[in-house]
Amino acid sequence: MIAPPVHPVDVLLLLTHAGHVLLALREDTGYADGQWNLPSGKLEVGEDAISGLVREAREEIGVRLDPAEPRMVTTVHHRNSAGLARVGLAFAVPFDPARHGEPVNAEPHKCTKIEWFPADMLPPNTYPYTAACVRAFHDGEPLALSGWS
Repeated sequence: MIAPPVHPVDVLLLLTHAGHVLLALREDTGYADGQWNLPSGKLEVGEDAISGLVREAREEIGVRLDPAEPRMVTTVHHRNSAGLARVGLAFAVPFDPARHGEPVNAEPHKCTKIEWFPADMLPPNTYPYTAACVRAFHDGEPLALSGWS
C-alpha cells in the first residue's frame, strides 16, 4: 500500500517596494544554502496562515505586520529535486517603514543578508520555489506548479 501524500503548508511573504521584493540569502541550514529565498516558513501545529505569516515576518526580517495587511496573491505547489512536495501560500504586503519598521537580518545563523531585488529580475541563484512565487505574483497567476514535469 502506498502512503498518503504529505504536503507541508508554507507561508511566503512578498514584501514589496517600488517594484522590488525582499529576499534573504540562506546559509548553513542544510536547505537551499547559497540561494535567495522569500521570508517564509512552515505553519506550526494549530496555526492559521495569517498568524504564521506575521510570525515568520517578525522572526526572519523583524518587520511588524498587522494581520489585516497581507493579501494572498498566489498558491505554489512545489516539488523539490528529491521529489518531496509542499504547498506555499504567498501573500503580498506593500512595505511601509513607518508601520513595519526597517527589515533586518533577524536570523544571522540562517541567513547571510537580506536585499531588495526587482521582481522581474531575480538573481540567478534564487531558489526555484521562491522564483515560482515571485513569477506567479508578477504575472497574476493564482496557482503555479514548480518542479513538476
